[in-house]
Amino acid sequence: MLDPIASRIAGSRGWRRAALAFSAGAISALAMPPFDVFPVLFLTFSVFVWLIDGAVGSGWRARYGAAAVTGWCFGFGYFLAGLWWVGSAFLVDADIFGWMMPIAILVLPAGLALFTAAAAVLARTVWSGGPRRIFAFALAITLSELARGHVLSGFPWNSYGYALTTSPVMMQSAALFGIEGLTAIAALVFASPAALSGRGAPRARLALPVLAACILAGLAGFGALRLSSAHIGMVEGLDLRIVQPSIPQAEKWRPENRNRIFSDYLDLSDGDASADAEGPDLLIWPESALPFVFDSEPNALPAIAALLQPGTTLVTGMERIERDPQNRNDYRIYNSVMVIDEAGEIRDIYDKAWLVPFGEFLPMQNLLEALGLQQLTRIVGGFTPGPGPTTLSVPGVPAFVPVVCYEAIFSGAFVTPDNRPGWILNVTNDGWFGDSPGPWQHFRQARMRAVEEGLPLVRAANTGISAVIDPYGRIVERLDLGVRGVIDSGLPQAIAPTPFSTFGTWVLLAIVALLMIGAVERKSG
Repeated sequence: MLDPIASRIAGSRGWRRAALAFSAGAISALAMPPFDVFPVLFLTFSVFVWLIDGAVGSGWRARYGAAAVTGWCFGFGYFLAGLWWVGSAFLVDADIFGWMMPIAILVLPAGLALFTAAAAVLARTVWSGGPRRIFAFALAITLSELARGHVLSGFPWNSYGYALTTSPVMMQSAALFGIEGLTAIAALVFASPAALSGRGAPRARLALPVLAACILAGLAGFGALRLSSAHIGMVEGLDLRIVQPSIPQAEKWRPENRNRIFSDYLDLSDGDASADAEGPDLLIWPESALPFVFDSEPNALPAIAALLQPGTTLVTGMERIERDPQNRNDYRIYNSVMVIDEAGEIRDIYDKAWLVPFGEFLPMQNLLEALGLQQLTRIVGGFTPGPGPTTLSVPGVPAFVPVVCYEAIFSGAFVTPDNRPGWILNVTNDGWFGDSPGPWQHFRQARMRAVEEGLPLVRAANTGISAVIDPYGRIVERLDLGVRGVIDSGLPQAIAPTPFSTFGTWVLLAIVALLMIGAVERKSG
């Protein structure tokens, strides 16, 4: 039944082939938050497979060249439609950075599409005309997405596995496979309708879509079963207050707003100003909360000390400067998380390790600055990366691992079995991206880290979405995008380490091995 459609798509050439691939990729972005229309991938991944079917020619250059162009066009459409909102950041200081917006919107997707081009070429090397080509496709997508998450500093944003996380029930399989494993499963499942075309007996063609349906049913069944017994209590005697000031990014760094913004934080934090009221045990502010480098404002710590009631500790994102004591002109600036006690003393610090290219630093910083370019944060020399993940401690509070903004997109990167914390703290400022899809995508990715690790996640975001999330990914409390306010909540208890947190690499290797067997076994026989 699908053979005529598949043949027509496979036989397309020139601009029609490129347009089909681009359109399929762009439509695929609807599977990501905030839309979550994941069934479109059954169509778009099948089209992608059929286009690779048609990547033929008289020699290997023609075949692989056609596959590469097809893959690049699909990837360019997917990343352009899914990441166009990155351009919003260049309009915050439009007089300085506005001219760069079209470049950013086009160059980032064009670069990321190279990974999809590589996937199409890799798939073509083990391609067959029958159902096994779906395994080849899934294998190639899995390996290319792994590369995208690790090459250079990595950028695993909107991995295809997030299409299988649209509800708490479907999220639960991340505790087994992680998002990279779910990406492999998604590629196999959503491309399965393409198996109904091509070589092979009708029963053989039907086997893979039936397998895909069974996999989806299995994921849903596992999730429902896991949640049916998922009763989570709160850490006893621990009260949190998360502050979401909802300050537009365009206003944040204007000098005339500096005192008002600091006062807003103090006012929101002191939600019950009565003399007899007990404050929260832990007060949490978002990334780069205050509009100044912390060390440059001598009155900041005394004002914070005056705010904090006995027994209250502040954990806040903050930009800080570290000077060489021998040369005050030699300094480094960090995007940090600070623990500040009721006396206004800094008790612990974490410095963000994964920095955002062109946002927090420039590749070839000195050269590009000499040419007159700056990163969006406009800090000469850029931020300095910290040494890597660590746990922070507050008296009476379970140890936690701080994750700053973009770091939350890296699966399995900040929790180790030998140093397992009690929870994850994600501080972020998504105000750069307004009410675009960006903050919703970022929130989903942070939420999945809780499921993968079996740890509660507390999220403080300047403009939203702030939330308390239990270790099953369920939202306990939440403040939506653009809302000004606070969350007063307890801290959900952690659960036992998940299979992914314990065996994550081995689980992924097993999935890759199975895809390899499915893709190449018949070709060797």
